Amino acid sequence: MNTGMRAGARQTLWRGRLGTGVAVTLLAVTAGAARADAEDGVVVSATRSEMKIFEVPASIDRVSAEQLQQYQPKVNLSETLNRVPGIVVQNRQNYAQDLQITSRGFGARATFGVRGVRLIADGVPATMPDGAGQAATFSIGSADRIEVLRGPFSVLYGNASGGVMQVFTADGPPSPELGGEYWAGSYGSSRLALRAAGQQGGLNYLADLTRFSTDGYRVHSAATRDQGNARMKIALDDGSRLSLVYNAINQAGTQDPLGLTRAQVAADPRQVDPVAITFNTRKSIGQSQLGAAWDKRLGEADTLRLSAYGGNRDVQQFLALPVPALPARNTYSGGVVNLDTFYSGAGLRWQRRTELAGKPFTLTAGAEFESMAQRRRGFDNLGGVQGPLRRDEDDTASTADAYAQGEWQFAERWSAHAGVRTSRATVEFSDHFIATGNGNDSGTTHYGATTPVLALMFRATPALNLYANYGRGFETPTLAELAYRPAGTGLGPNFNLKAARSRHYELGAKAIVFGDSRVNVALFHIDTQDEIVVNAAIGGRTDFKNAAGTRRDGAELSWDIPLAHELSAYFAYTHLDARFTSGGTVTAGNALPAVPKDVLHAELAWRHPASGFGTVFEVHRTSRIYVDDANSDSAAAYTLASLRAGFEQHGRGWKVSEFARVDNLFDRAYVGSVVVADGNKRFFEPAPRRNALVGVSATFTF
Repeated sequence: MNTGMRAGARQTLWRGRLGTGVAVTLLAVTAGAARADAEDGVVVSATRSEMKIFEVPASIDRVSAEQLQQYQPKVNLSETLNRVPGIVVQNRQNYAQDLQITSRGFGARATFGVRGVRLIADGVPATMPDGAGQAATFSIGSADRIEVLRGPFSVLYGNASGGVMQVFTADGPPSPELGGEYWAGSYGSSRLALRAAGQQGGLNYLADLTRFSTDGYRVHSAATRDQGNARMKIALDDGSRLSLVYNAINQAGTQDPLGLTRAQVAADPRQVDPVAITFNTRKSIGQSQLGAAWDKRLGEADTLRLSAYGGNRDVQQFLALPVPALPARNTYSGGVVNLDTFYSGAGLRWQRRTELAGKPFTLTAGAEFESMAQRRRGFDNLGGVQGPLRRDEDDTASTADAYAQGEWQFAERWSAHAGVRTSRATVEFSDHFIATGNGNDSGTTHYGATTPVLALMFRATPALNLYANYGRGFETPTLAELAYRPAGTGLGPNFNLKAARSRHYELGAKAIVFGDSRVNVALFHIDTQDEIVVNAAIGGRTDFKNAAGTRRDGAELSWDIPLAHELSAYFAYTHLDARFTSGGTVTAGNALPAVPKDVLHAELAWRHPASGFGTVFEVHRTSRIYVDDANSDSAAAYTLASLRAGFEQHGRGWKVSEFARVDNLFDRAYVGSVVVADGNKRFFEPAPRRNALVGVSATFTF
C-alpha cells in the first residue's frame, strides 16, 4: 500500500538549535533519497506538474487503482473515497440524485449532484461551468488513480471552495488485452463490464463498457446505468502527443424514492412515501462528451498544452409537485423538469522549468474558457404523466479565467509556492413563458473574483516536511440554485444570491516514521462569507439563500502502516467543527447541516502471494449529522464494518480472479444521508442492512 524504505536505511539523529541555545532533537529515518523513492505516489493536481505527494505543501491524497478496484463493486465513489481524510461521501441509495460528496464541509447543501468540489476526468471537467458536477460520470473500473486535493490550492481551479477530485484513466498495457467482469449481489444488483486496451505503435488505447442495474434497497428505487469510457494517446511525428477522451452515461427511468420522515424510518426503512408512487417520481439522464488535448515540449525548459472539450446532457425529472389552484398556478414551474444542456470549453497552459537567483523555479500560466447553454422547461406532473407547459427559458453561463502559479526552491530546505487566479462569470436567463400573473423573468448577472494562494514548505529532515498555506476561495451559485426564488415570490432567477467567498488557512506535516510508515497531519481554519445554503426544499423544488458567515475548524490525520507477513494497515481521522457564525436568518453557533463532526476510517489488509489470496477488513465511523440550519433534528451516528476478499490465478497470457464483498457486516440499521431542510420533514434516506456480492473477472493478453 505504501512506500517502503530502501535496504540499508539507517537511523540518523538530527540536532539543531532554536532561539538561544534551546536544543531540538529530531529522530528521523533516512536512506539517502529514500523519501523520494519511486514508489512514492506522484500527483499533478496541486501544482499542475508531476510532484511526489511528500513534496507537495498541501493536503492531497492519491487513491490507487488497486484501492479503487480490488474486490470492489466499482459503482460509487463511496466505496473508496471515504478513506480520504476531510472527504465524506454519503451514498443516498438513490441513483436519481447521485452521491452527496463533501470536502471539509463544502458541498453539503447539494440536494442532487455535487457542489463546492471541482470534478475533473482526464483533464475534462465533470463539473459544469456553473459549478454543478456529477460524480456518476467517473469510470471507476478503468481508472488508474483519483487525486483528491483539499484546502487553499484548490482555489487555483476556480469555481469551487472545497477541493478538487481528478480521475485519471489507466494507460493501455504494452500488449493488447481483453477483459471482462461480472458480479451479482443483494437487492437484485449486478454489474457487467467489458474492456479492451493495449499499445499499437504510437497509439495507446483503452475502452471500457459497463452496465449496472439494481432493484434498490427501498421500494421504488430501481436503476439501470450504462456507461462507456474510452481514451487514446497518439504519439505524433514532431514529438508532441494528442490525447482523446470520450465518455457517455445513460440512466433511463431511474426511480426516486424520496426521503422519509423519522416516523416512517422507524416503521419501515425500506418503504417509500406514497407521494412518490402517486407522481411516479423518477429521473432520466443521458450525457456524452468528447475531449482532446495536445501536449508539446518546446525545447528543454518549456511545455505547452492546448485542450478543448464539448458535450451534451439531457435530464428529465418527475417531481412530487401537485398542480396548485389559482392564483399560485400562475407562478408554478411544473412537476416535470426538462433540461437540455450543451457545454464546451477550451484551455491553454504553458510551463517553464528554469532558475531564479540560481535556484530551481517552475512557472505555470494558463487561461480557460467555458460555456453552457441550457434549455429549461417545466410541465405539470399529472400522476406520473407529463402535462401542459408551465416554464420555458434559455439559461446560459460562461466563464473566462486566467491563472499563474510558481514554485521556487530558494534554499536547500525551503521552497515557496504562490499562485493567483482571476475568474469572471456571466449568467443569463431568457424567459419565453410569459402569461397572466407570470411576468418576464429574464435577466443577467455577473460574478468575479481574484483568488491568491501562498505556501511555504520546510524540509526539517529527510523524513519530515512541514508546510503552511493560505488561499481565498470563490464559489458562484449554479443555474439550478438560481432557478427558483423563495416560495411565494414566483419563479427564478433568484439574482439576490451572491457568490460565496472564503479564506483558507492550513498548517501541515508529512512524515516517514518507524522505518517506512507514512503520517500526514493537517490543521485548517476557513472563514466564509455569503455561503450558499438551502432555504427551503418542498416537493423537489429547492431554493437557496446566503448565510452571513460560517467557520470551519478542523484536523485531518492519515497513517499508512506496512506491517510484517504481508499485512498492512491504514487509519484516517477527520475532526471538523463547522458552524454558522454571524447574523442573517440562521442562529450563530448552529452546526452546518449534513456535515459530521468526526469521521474515522480504518483498514487492515493481508495478502498471501503463494495462493493468490487477499482480503481487506474495513471499519468506518461517522458522527451524527443535522438535517437543517436550525439543527431541529439529526441522523444518528453509526459504525459500519465491511469485508472483501478474493483469489487470483494466472498463467501465460491470462488471469482470472474470484471475489466477494460484504457490507454492513454486523447488520446495523442506520440513515446513510439526509435531504437538507426538506419542508415536508422527509429528511432521512435509510441505507441497506447487511448486503453482499460475489463476482468473477478475467483478462486475456494477446
